[in-house]
Amino acid sequence: MIKSRSFHRQILNLAAIFATLFSVTACGSKGGGQSAGATGDYVTGTPLPERREGTSFFGGNIERGRFRPIYFDFDSQTLRSSENGKIQEIASFMKESSSEIILAGFTDERGTAEYNRGLGDRRAGAVRESLISQGVEANRIQTVSFGLEMPADSGHSEAAWAKNRRAEIGVTR
Repeated sequence: MIKSRSFHRQILNLAAIFATLFSVTACGSKGGGQSAGATGDYVTGTPLPERREGTSFFGGNIERGRFRPIYFDFDSQTLRSSENGKIQEIASFMKESSSEIILAGFTDERGTAEYNRGLGDRRAGAVRESLISQGVEANRIQTVSFGLEMPADSGHSEAAWAKNRRAEIGVTR
């Protein structure tokens, strides 16, 4: 009986050691709650300008629909080469005007609200960085993410989801 208790105690001690090691390892891998490369108000390294009071993507001071949406593949923030013409059109407009724009990122309904909000933000950021690389001033471009909220198509098919994976452009008036 004494040997049996000693053996059980050793097993419990080993289990406690493994549990402690597992919890320390799991906490260390979280990285402080930020995704790699994401700090502050920007994702890819170009700081966002200060938010303008009274400016909202759906507000009366924003012209939506001037530019066609920019579409993305499933679970991706990579710009499709087929969308380059749209981005060049926006860049040309921005270089010839003094307007500011808001880029809104959207996703389809698959995934959690939190994940989709982040993906929408990365999509808007990808368009922003592309415009900046074409000479548009960074301080004239705001971004916002609506994630899976406000779908362009409320259907539940691949065709509907493809319409919802987008970035829309709003021009300030």
